[in-house]
Parts: sequence; C-alpha cells; structure tokens
Amino acid sequence: MKNEKKYLFDDPKNIKRLMHIFYACCVVLVVLDFVIHRHVMHDWENLWAFYPIYGFIGCVVLVVVASWMRTFLIRSEDYYDKPNTSDVNDGSVTDTSAIKGANHVDD
Repeated sequence: MKNEKKYLFDDPKNIKRLMHIFYACCVVLVVLDFVIHRHVMHDWENLWAFYPIYGFIGCVVLVVVASWMRTFLIRSEDYYDKPNTSDVNDGSVTDTSAIKGANHVDD
C-alpha cells in the first residue's frame, strides 16, 4: 500500500525527540526544586524529592488495590456470550421493531 498515511509517532526519530524533550523537562524540574522556595504546610514536605516519592507510592498503592479488587470484580471471558436459561423464555421482546411508537432512523 503506497498511499498509507504516516502519522507523527510512526517515525522513530520523532519518538526519540519527544523523549529528549521529556528528559529535559525532568531535569529542569529537578533544578527548579532546589531554586524555588515552596510554602509548605507540613515539615515532611521540605524533604528532598518528597513529591516524586509520594506520587510513586500513591501509584503503587493504586495498582495493588486495583489488583485486589480484580479478584472479586472480574467476570469470565464469555460472560456476555452465554445465554442464561431463565432469560430465554421470560417472554420479553427482543426485537425493537415490535415496540409501538418506536422511532427508528431507517423508517
């Protein structure tokens, strides 16, 4: 296919440029942490790299809690595919065209 559209992140050079910009922003933020005076509410906020450590611990806790919740929230892979025998003969109408007054786009 000659006319295949090429997107911005299809070129590895663009990804490398973006990563260099990201690393430069990280370095600037670390340098600014030493320069800018923060008005903090608690003493532990003055610790060096408090906010990155706090953010990392928060993300780890979120992943652990989500994996724990997965144990009781997860459904089987074919949960929506297998019909329930009580649902088959309950007399409900599954064809929406049989409902009186239904407005359809194709009508």
